[in-house]
Amino acid sequence: MPGDYWQKFANLRLLLSYMYASSGKKLLFMGGEFAQFEEWNHDKSLDWHLLEFESHKGIQNIVRDLNHIYKTEKALHEKDHDVDGFLWLHFQDVDNSIFSFLRKAQNDEFIICIFNATPVVRYDYRIGVPKEGVYKEIFNSDSIYYWGSNVGNSYVEAQKIHWHNFEYSISLTLPPLGAIFLKIL
Repeated sequence: MPGDYWQKFANLRLLLSYMYASSGKKLLFMGGEFAQFEEWNHDKSLDWHLLEFESHKGIQNIVRDLNHIYKTEKALHEKDHDVDGFLWLHFQDVDNSIFSFLRKAQNDEFIICIFNATPVVRYDYRIGVPKEGVYKEIFNSDSIYYWGSNVGNSYVEAQKIHWHNFEYSISLTLPPLGAIFLKIL
């Protein structure tokens, strides 16, 4: 994987976040839940000693939290195999390597998932949203608890600015090699 040690773990956090946010069932192989370097080998134990390092402990923490969010947020699992459960918000920002989509529950609750696939913090990044109101960041793969740099947002209020075919939009700070999930209050 390219980059320095921090970027390698940030890329893994981004990949895990994308996997949990995407439609379909989730699968991790043994050792993936704490970023074991070697492939699993049936002749030896997993490298549990790696959890002594904050970077590996951060991956274990993010997998734990993603499992919890996946289980408790209906928008991430109720319409897993229904086309109505997924909506691209913006997928054409190739210059900044940013893409976003919305996951929807049966009761029309939704979670917005935004991914920044570059090691650059994106300030004042505007994205269209389907409703007015205050959006809370419920997940940030760049959290310090995951060995990230802790760049992100707490709450953002939608403005009546037309963007990405939506009547409302929000302005965000996107973490480097990071993912954020937002939910309307």
